[in-house]
Formats: sequence, C-alpha cells, structure tokens
Amino acid sequence: MSGKRPVKRPKDNVKQKQNEESKKIKISHSSHGTIPGIVLSLGQGDVGQLGLGENIMERKKPALVKGLPEKIVQVKAGGMHTVCLGLSGKVYTFGCNDEGALGRDTSQEGSDMVPVQVLLDEHVVQVSAGDSHTAALTENGQVYIWGSFRDNNGVIGLLEPMKTSIVPQQIPIEVPILKIVSGNDHLVMLSLDGEIFTSGCGEQGQLGRIAACFTNRGGRRGLERLLIPKSLHLKSKGHGKVAFRDIFCGAYCTFAISKEGHVYGFGLSNYHQLGTSSTTPCYSAHKLTAFKNSAKSWAKFAGGQHHTLCLDSDGKVHSLGRSEYGRLGLGENTTEKSTPTTIQGLPIIADVACGASVSFAISKDGRAFAWGMGTNFQLSTDDEEDVWSPTQMSGQQLENRMVLSISSGGQHTVLLVADCTQS
Repeated sequence: MSGKRPVKRPKDNVKQKQNEESKKIKISHSSHGTIPGIVLSLGQGDVGQLGLGENIMERKKPALVKGLPEKIVQVKAGGMHTVCLGLSGKVYTFGCNDEGALGRDTSQEGSDMVPVQVLLDEHVVQVSAGDSHTAALTENGQVYIWGSFRDNNGVIGLLEPMKTSIVPQQIPIEVPILKIVSGNDHLVMLSLDGEIFTSGCGEQGQLGRIAACFTNRGGRRGLERLLIPKSLHLKSKGHGKVAFRDIFCGAYCTFAISKEGHVYGFGLSNYHQLGTSSTTPCYSAHKLTAFKNSAKSWAKFAGGQHHTLCLDSDGKVHSLGRSEYGRLGLGENTTEKSTPTTIQGLPIIADVACGASVSFAISKDGRAFAWGMGTNFQLSTDDEEDVWSPTQMSGQQLENRMVLSISSGGQHTVLLVADCTQS
C-alpha cells in the first residue's frame, strides 16, 4: 500500500500546548475570593455536608467548621456537599460523595464528614458546586471538574457519556476561562474574551445552545452534544458577536450580563424566574426585557429552584419567581412575580445568594439577612417556621464578625466570615 495516512496530532500534545500557552497568563475577576476567613455551617447535615463530624447532623445556628488547615477565601454549597478554597489555592471538600462530587477517596470511615484536601496540582482561584459535581478554575484559566451531571432519568456523565469521575479532570477548552458558576446539573464558563461555554444537563434549556428537540440526552448525536463544552455564539444585530462580562446560575437557568450592560437569560422559567412573560423554558439566550431599565444597572443575580434575586448597582435587592415559603422576601400576602420587585427593609447590599427555597443578602457592612423556607434550619432562626421578610442572621459565631460570602445547598448553608477589625 503506497503512501501514508496523515498523522493526527495526539490529544496529549494539544493539551500540552494548551497548558503551556495558558500558563503565560494570570486571570482575574471580581468574583474570585481574596479576603481570607473561617467557615461556618448550619442546617441539615446527615451526609456530612456541615463538615462538623459524624456526631453532628443538624445545626440551627452557624457552627465553626474545624479541621481546615488554612484560611479560606471561598466556600460553596453543592446539593449535599461543600467545597472550600484555601488562601494557598488548595481545595477542600466534605459531604456526599456518591458520584464523586468530593473529588477524593472517602473509603476511610468518617472521612467524608470532615474537610480533606482534593489532590489537584494547580493553584485554584475559584470553585463552584452543583448537585453531584464540583469545578475548579486555576489561575491560568483552566477548568477542572469531578463528580457527575444528572438529568431526570439519572446519571449522564461528566466529560464522556455515562462516565463519572472521582478525581479532577481537565475540561478541554482552548481559551482561558475567567469565571465558573454551577447550576444543579450544568456548568457555565466565561472566557477571557467574553464568550460563554456551557456543559451538562440541558433539559430545561439551561445550556442556552441546545434546541428543545435535542435536550433529551442529546438526541441522535447522543450525550456528547451536552457534555462537550461549546460556546453560545450569540450575535447582536449590527454589532457582531455579543461579548459578556459576567455570568450567574440558578438551579435550572443561567443569567449573563453583556459588556454593554444588557441582561440575557435562558433555562427554566415555569414561575417567571427568568423575568419572561411566558412560563415556557428558554432554550436559547434571550435579552430579558424585564431587566431593561435605564434607571438602574444590574450587578449580580442568584437563583434557587424557582426564584431569582437580583442586585442593582445601588445596593437594592429585587426578587421574582415563585412566592411560596417566603423565598421572595416580599411579605406573606405576595404572589409570584414576573418582573423584578424591590425587597423592602434591607440596608445597602453587596451580595445575594439562594438555596433551593431560601434567600440571602449580605450588607456592605458585613451583616447577613435570610428569608424563605425554614424547614431545614438554613436561616439561623432557631425554628422551622418560614420567614417572609428579610431577617438578620444571628448566632454566637457571628458575633463581632463580618460575613464575607454565603452559599446554600439543598438542606444546608455555609458562610465565610472574618473577625471585625478594630478601627
């Protein structure tokens, strides 16, 4: 047989070239945690997501997570696990590890109930967590992921169909990533040049790039259509490709702010949590007219299972979506909202967060406020009553401390706090 087949570049060589090029840069984004603190947890923790050991399954007030070997700059609550990012760039996890969400071996009894380091030989600057997956962004703009994505029928895989991973795997993207965020079962990545990449479950439209007819396990092309990250390629009339400056996730939806300040969204909106007039899912990115208001600009979004919190540039919080259990913070007699509605009684707010049916806001002076479903003791109110308006979180561990960030999962809440400095 004459001639030779063309030689294909091995994947390892492509990966090596990508790594060498990425190490020339150091990425930075305002969402990267930089102020060190300690971790507190509360709520239900029957699978170890509180990080308080085998004997503590429930906390009604924030408790100190011991065993972390260094100060923490970011903490994220997954569905039933918790991820901490240390000042050194190391990652620590605890909680449910059924599908590898902890990224480490938990065969030793009780090791899932306390913080243990994930073996990842990279300096991490940001972490995110979903129901069964965890992701880590390195200082060079590479993303690692472990665990699994799921859809309504069960496991769909992580990077390959039906294959989960109990150790970190590098995501094959050739451009540097600036920020990562996770929904329950999808991952969203913002690149250095303003592109959005998505992967994971797309059943509710949360990937923004898969037509409805292909979202059931990828259609004829299979799960790779969902699991291999692709960009949205969103075009604006007369202005070429839309570039983005920030991204946010709800449980089943995604929000993005363009560099021009426009708000886009896609995914589940069955209670108008996207701000759409319709309750049908958005399978592609829509410019959300509910947020088009020249009187204010939007700074941050946070989403729960069926509701959304929005923070404007003046430090005011607005909510929309489902109203049950008080998650909107608008009082007992409120109904679901399809447009952002201002929450009264809050000071100037610096950040917002959501669990499935709970909501949180952090004031500029470091106080935390909570409202929503009280069933799992995620709100620090000492009882299981629902909270219909913002209430300041309290507890001995919060005294003389400022809250830096907060994150909430299915049944637990975690806070990053620091001692108040004497002026």
